[in-house]
Amino acid sequence: MRWFLALTAAVAGERLAELAWSRRHERAMARRGGAVVREPWYAAMVALHAGTLVAAPIEAALRSRRGARSPAARRAGTLAGIAGLAGLGAATALRIWTLRTLGESWSTRVTHFPRGGRRVVTGGPYRFIRHPNYLAVILELASLPLAGGAVATALAATALNALVLSRRIPLEERELAADPAWRAALLPRPRLVPHFAPRPGSR
Repeated sequence: MRWFLALTAAVAGERLAELAWSRRHERAMARRGGAVVREPWYAAMVALHAGTLVAAPIEAALRSRRGARSPAARRAGTLAGIAGLAGLGAATALRIWTLRTLGESWSTRVTHFPRGGRRVVTGGPYRFIRHPNYLAVILELASLPLAGGAVATALAATALNALVLSRRIPLEERELAADPAWRAALLPRPRLVPHFAPRPGSR
């Protein structure tokens, strides 16, 4: 499972780089009057991501050491691994697209702008949903463990992430909705799952 350990390490390195990038953006937003919002669940979110990066390779190694499995179990494991890699690739592509679209408006923290100054982003993936980065996180926390066969970690991370996001997203949307421009442009769009309505006259 060396390849999976290397993959997990690469994702961990990416997260550390994102944290540094986030802090730089927070300083830029502070110059525009933004202030970081105190979040009781932020530490839980960080712990969830870090814990998944630790638990996934441990579970994958333990499963690998159990030895031979039935042909059907090996095929199921191979299919799960392929699905995990495909999901991780999609999550990474969506994350990159989102971060490039947001630019300096992206950070891991929720920011309050008491006197305006928030940049309302409606392009890129925001044409379809309000929170593409959270969709990328949902895909990633399920797919990364699955790629290495860490099914229990994938299920636990998905469940805990749903709990964290059920607190995080409403908090963030309360701040965003204070801006009439954001409410008008983004609130009508779905949160996480795009709605692709058929074109007029199409069947």
